[in-house]
Amino acid sequence: MGITLHLLLHSDRDAIPDVPAVYFVMPTEENIDRMCQDLRNQLYESYYLNFISAISRSKLEDIANAAIGANAVTQVAKVFDQYLNFITLEDDMFVLCNQNKELVSYRAINRPDITDTEMETIMDTIVDSLFCFFVTLGAIPIIRCSRGTAAEMVAVKLDKKLRENLRDARNSLFTGDTLGAGQFSFQRPLLVLVDRNIDLATPLHHTWTYQALVHDVLDFHLNRVNLEESTGTESTPAGARPKKKNKKSYDLTASDKFWQKHKGSPFPEVAESVQQELESYRAQEDEVKRLKSIMGIEGEDEGAISMLSDNTAKLTSAVSSLPELLEKKRLIDLHTNVATAVLEHIKSRKLDVYFEYEEKIMSKSTLDKSLLDMISDPDAGTPEDKLRLFLIYYISSAQAPSEIDLEQYKKALMDAGCNLAPLSYIKQWKAFTKMASAPTSYGNATPKPLGLFSRVMNTGSQFVMEGVKNLVLKQQNLPVTRILDNLMEMKSNPETDDYRYFDPKMLRGSDSSVPRNKNPFQEAIVFVVGGGNYIEYQNLIDYIKGKQGKHVLYGCSELFNATQFIKQLSQLGQK
Repeated sequence: MGITLHLLLHSDRDAIPDVPAVYFVMPTEENIDRMCQDLRNQLYESYYLNFISAISRSKLEDIANAAIGANAVTQVAKVFDQYLNFITLEDDMFVLCNQNKELVSYRAINRPDITDTEMETIMDTIVDSLFCFFVTLGAIPIIRCSRGTAAEMVAVKLDKKLRENLRDARNSLFTGDTLGAGQFSFQRPLLVLVDRNIDLATPLHHTWTYQALVHDVLDFHLNRVNLEESTGTESTPAGARPKKKNKKSYDLTASDKFWQKHKGSPFPEVAESVQQELESYRAQEDEVKRLKSIMGIEGEDEGAISMLSDNTAKLTSAVSSLPELLEKKRLIDLHTNVATAVLEHIKSRKLDVYFEYEEKIMSKSTLDKSLLDMISDPDAGTPEDKLRLFLIYYISSAQAPSEIDLEQYKKALMDAGCNLAPLSYIKQWKAFTKMASAPTSYGNATPKPLGLFSRVMNTGSQFVMEGVKNLVLKQQNLPVTRILDNLMEMKSNPETDDYRYFDPKMLRGSDSSVPRNKNPFQEAIVFVVGGGNYIEYQNLIDYIKGKQGKHVLYGCSELFNATQFIKQLSQLGQK
């Protein structure tokens, strides 16, 4: 499009009367007012208005009136509803595009004092984004959801919105070119709407895969990780201001081959791969240096001359691969820094121990150390780590601990410096939910220790992994993945048999939970109402790898890590 300048709508902008302007905005009251002001001030030659979400008729009339008043009607060249009210983080992952995350947060949906009007607003916001997603996809899904949850409210509203759009044949967004170009033009996808409340343990779980660990322990938002660089060990002179820590940002994107290959790998594997990449890079670099020195050979004996002609071709090849080599070096440096920062957290907080212990709790395996000992160990984890561990134990237990045991645990947690407000909320949640009688099953696979590291323990390694367990993951389906498997493969299972079924293409909406389509689905979208995480995303990706020709996308109303989730539970527990 030849765009040369990006400016924020609400920034101070000078008039550039001979330049066309492309607006890409949400159709909010404040944004519309500012656009009307721009028209009145005659800032640009022409205006191309692109709305992220569909603009209402009344707001469109406001813009039209402003254009008439400013005598700028002919300058408004195009107006588009773009239906892009979501953010794609990966080829198979998206989150809602909401500037006010609080509005659609887990806390907002589960507040005990929420009014019906507030709940309607939250549901409408989520439905608007999902509608945009399916317009962009060019497909009408079959919708399944659990009963009596926020997910059901979303399903009912989305079904209605899709149905109304299909009924208006002249203005339907799902006909003609759009549908033909859709990713799912041959078979309709399945949309599984699940409520966060079906599984509160996974968002609290300490993880062991690279991407999920980066999100858990570092500042990672919208595919950008921010690191504080340590300024070395030199001490600050007395009386001097402490040195400011340098902040570095790295984008972990689809063009980063190392990230794409290893984001779902267990951390020890990542550390080993960084080391291998570094060694491979050094070998290539040494080869270039060697060839360069040979090219400067003195004397003209025949051996040297023939060597020279051989090596000219090699050097030409090496030089032509230099940009690739430099990019490789950049990625190695990036991942060395990121993985080192993650490793510092693993070692200082014993995250490998927490991960292994929680996996045993969730899979009902035998514990080799008492929970009380884990909480009381002053060298293992932060107060938040200990609280996360205990909440997972509390959520996963079929039988809640006795009052005497609970008091012991609470005392140990308080001695460790934990805030117990999240526990208050989890107790209420467990009392109200059906899961109290049928706790969520997390499979029965536990991580297998492979002893301590071999290769990365070498003295030349960037990573001093001493004392960290080399745990190998076993594939086990988390609750969300298991629900998807039941519905995608059309399996009969008490967990999903009463899920509601919606087909927006049916003339009359039926309330049936019996699916008309008996064939397994090839494509599915899992959307978590109330927030998702990279642990679930990775689990779904690992599951679908074993299903040839099938695809799954993961979406959520917000993406949070355990710290952010604990904060929301704490706010709910203080009510």
